[in-house]
Amino acid sequence: MNQNQWSSGLMSALMACTGGAILVVHSANHLGLNERQLLSWLFVCYVLGGLFNFFVAWRYRLPIAGAHSVTGIAFLSTAAVQLTLPQLAGSFILIGVIIALLGFTGIFSVVFKHIPRPVIDAMLAGVIAHYIVSLIPAFQSNPIVGLCAAVGFFVMPKLVKSLPAIVGVIVFGLIGLLFTYSFPAVERLTYEWPVWIAPEFTWQGFISVALPISILIISNDIAVAVASLNKQGYNTPVNRIISYSGIATGIGGLGLGHSINIGGMMTTMCSSDETGAKDERYRAALLSSVLCILFGLFAWLIIPYITLLPDYFIASIIGYSLLNIFLNSMQSSFGNKQYRYSVLFAFIISVSGVTMLGISAALWSLLIGTIIAFLLKEHRPTAAEQAEG
Repeated sequence: MNQNQWSSGLMSALMACTGGAILVVHSANHLGLNERQLLSWLFVCYVLGGLFNFFVAWRYRLPIAGAHSVTGIAFLSTAAVQLTLPQLAGSFILIGVIIALLGFTGIFSVVFKHIPRPVIDAMLAGVIAHYIVSLIPAFQSNPIVGLCAAVGFFVMPKLVKSLPAIVGVIVFGLIGLLFTYSFPAVERLTYEWPVWIAPEFTWQGFISVALPISILIISNDIAVAVASLNKQGYNTPVNRIISYSGIATGIGGLGLGHSINIGGMMTTMCSSDETGAKDERYRAALLSSVLCILFGLFAWLIIPYITLLPDYFIASIIGYSLLNIFLNSMQSSFGNKQYRYSVLFAFIISVSGVTMLGISAALWSLLIGTIIAFLLKEHRPTAAEQAEG
């Protein structure tokens, strides 16, 4: 593995093992889970999720990385408070059933082929924009840490050309954090074996949890990941990946894991041009999966320290790590003169983050952007472009 692959793999895993892990802890507390149930949830999300993504990346030699759905957790913490533990496990299994059916029927793959690539790029830019914009409030929360992170991003590559910019962000940011942030006392956890729950299936769990979360996983995670892979010219076995995700999620539900799937932003990072040669980028994904597995195995030791890091510091790391990907997506989408309104509305809808009818903004972005492109015939070359061709 080269330096770029190490960097992309590390940053990809960091996205899952920082903010994603904190969301799991927050949701577990909100749902009233005990320490053993929390560690079981983390084990499924990271150990089984990492093994799943390692298998897919290795099997197809694709830069596919992930663990679980962060958007699914954010939704879950407010939607599942009325469900018992067995009902929660049953809802998680139903998520897997829904996703597997989408994969086996091939519906997702057929629809995805008709979406123009500039619209996909605009959707990706809109999704990433949230992380980029978060750099500003992160800077406002602690200007010294923000300034140190910015210095690390721009100066470190000039001082040590062999190191990627994100390493500078982490190193300089931690230095600023040590001088300006008072870390609270560490509350240690003890190791617990995963707990397996006998599921109970209810209509309430299906409607309020399984159905909306499965849509979030498809639109915010799998669709974004597939869009990123297609953008880079990979031949992605979409139906198989969706089917495998559904089966893995169904199994993980027995251990209180809400999902096991490929990650949108994690795959985007590992598949980017910055990772290196196209046919070797899958190695970054393998590293990301291994790190997620290790995190899940040692979560009982790591979680107390991760929760000490302030949100603005994590936001800075993720924002800077996605900055170049955002610039490339913006240039690819808005630099295409053939697509205008379809790209514009796709970006606006995606960046809004608004969920309507249980469907996320990313999926609405692709849907409406594609419809506009076909209604305005933007998908057809102009007369001047045909003459040039």
